[in-house]
Amino acid sequence: MNAFLSEREVIGFWLRKGATYAVLLGGVVAMSVPFLWMISTSLKAPDQVKVFPPIWIPEVLHWENYVIAWTSAPFNWYLFNSFFIATVSTALELITTAMAAYAFAKMDFFGKKILFVLLLGTLMIPGEMLLIPNYITIVKLSWIDTYYALIVPWIVSVFGIFLLRQFFMSQPDELWDAAQLDNCSRFRFLWQILIPLSRPGLMTVALFKFIGSWNAFLWVIIMTNSPEKRTLPVGLRNFTQEAGSLFELLTAASTLVILPILILFFFTQKQFIEGIARSGIR
Repeated sequence: MNAFLSEREVIGFWLRKGATYAVLLGGVVAMSVPFLWMISTSLKAPDQVKVFPPIWIPEVLHWENYVIAWTSAPFNWYLFNSFFIATVSTALELITTAMAAYAFAKMDFFGKKILFVLLLGTLMIPGEMLLIPNYITIVKLSWIDTYYALIVPWIVSVFGIFLLRQFFMSQPDELWDAAQLDNCSRFRFLWQILIPLSRPGLMTVALFKFIGSWNAFLWVIIMTNSPEKRTLPVGLRNFTQEAGSLFELLTAASTLVILPILILFFFTQKQFIEGIARSGIR
């Protein structure tokens, strides 16, 4: 603290800082309460779910609710589908996004600026408007109820291209000049030099994509007919219809569905925050 600040300025500084932390703490509590209530309900006995006043911490923790919920539906198969689809689509999107972002950031070609503006303009098109034309395309390809329909249409991301383009543009052009002296091709320069320097951006794109694929519901329920191709969100919806008012099982299943995403974000939050900060997006 500056020694020349007056007492009033010091008090005002700490008041503003205290108010900021109070607002942030209020936001944390507001967002945490539903999640904590879901976990609490998942560990209760059936006769404790609807009691008033509500019980936050049950005297006896019923961990068997998770086992019952998991075995009451083919969640093992749903989990495999979600993990397989999210992993493959994320890996393919990183490849296509990195190459497109490199072209817009470091290569000169006719109409580059116009094409990039048109590409960003597609972000304003609601996804619901594309459901019918995409469905017709999938039907003509005979991909209904296949993994192709759940993966191939989502291996390109306009937002990912924009995000990585910002990272690639922040790298000095002298790197490419030095690479040319060693007869380095553009493809090799991208994967061996530019990609390692832009790791936070790649992690951010990967995290956005993985979460989006993991939580996909509408497209999956339209494109699949058999339970063998459905993912956790669709499986949870079917389980909700079957479980009815057994809220302890519903919350247990919901907790199991979102737990992998929470673990993933916990281990990648540093790279995620760094990627957003360095890309210039606020």
